[in-house]
Amino acid sequence: MILSAASVTWLAPPAVLAYLLASLPAAEGQRWPAQALTAAWLLHGLLLLAGADFLGSHGGLRLGFAPVLSFTLWLVLGVHGIESRLMPVGQLRRLLAWCGVAAVALAWLFPGEVRAVAHSRWAPLHWVLGLTSYGLFGAAVLHALMLDSADQRLRGKGPGPATALGLPLLKLERLTFRFVEAGFVVLTLALVLGLASPNWSWRDHKTVLSLLGWATFAALIAGRLWRGWRGRQATRWLYAGTLLLLLAYVGSRFVLEVLLHRPVA
Repeated sequence: MILSAASVTWLAPPAVLAYLLASLPAAEGQRWPAQALTAAWLLHGLLLLAGADFLGSHGGLRLGFAPVLSFTLWLVLGVHGIESRLMPVGQLRRLLAWCGVAAVALAWLFPGEVRAVAHSRWAPLHWVLGLTSYGLFGAAVLHALMLDSADQRLRGKGPGPATALGLPLLKLERLTFRFVEAGFVVLTLALVLGLASPNWSWRDHKTVLSLLGWATFAALIAGRLWRGWRGRQATRWLYAGTLLLLLAYVGSRFVLEVLLHRPVA
């Protein structure tokens, strides 16, 4: 193991504290909030690494509804970190910091368990691609929420200018659906590789909901290309597809782990 699983107990509190520090209000131009968020993100990454067991005797990934949510948010924060170098995204800092607190705390309370994912030669890549698609769609949802908020202000239903991330709405919309398209490609690859798994079943809730989510994103992309879907119509499809994906793994595993107290599969 690269990090001991026991290190989770001492990595989680500093990560939560760093996220809490990043969530505090600060005057414009101050650098410490962004630095605190970066430190929290790095601690969060170490926490995820500590929870896995790639090199140990039970090599595999830590699976469960909370670890997957935690990893998804970590990827979204990584996207935010890259964007913050290119454009002003300070207004997102406090929201993402509070989400970080919730994600780390949930993964601390509901750690799931390390499970081997090498039941087929493509299984590890299938899982990595699946988790990456969660992160990409999570980033798309975050941008879509800002897009809807800015659109509402443009229609005179809320205060503030009709921009977000310092971008005009059209550019923000294109950025949002670049994440959707990237997530769709990655999800498609993950599903194709999943077909090679001996555990694949058409009657499994995860399979059915994942395919429904894939079909929703496919309809969204087709609708934008051929019907010109934009604005709230397009973001509703994005939210629906993301919800189906969340239900596919996070929702079903929440029921198994928390409500039925059954092991992660």
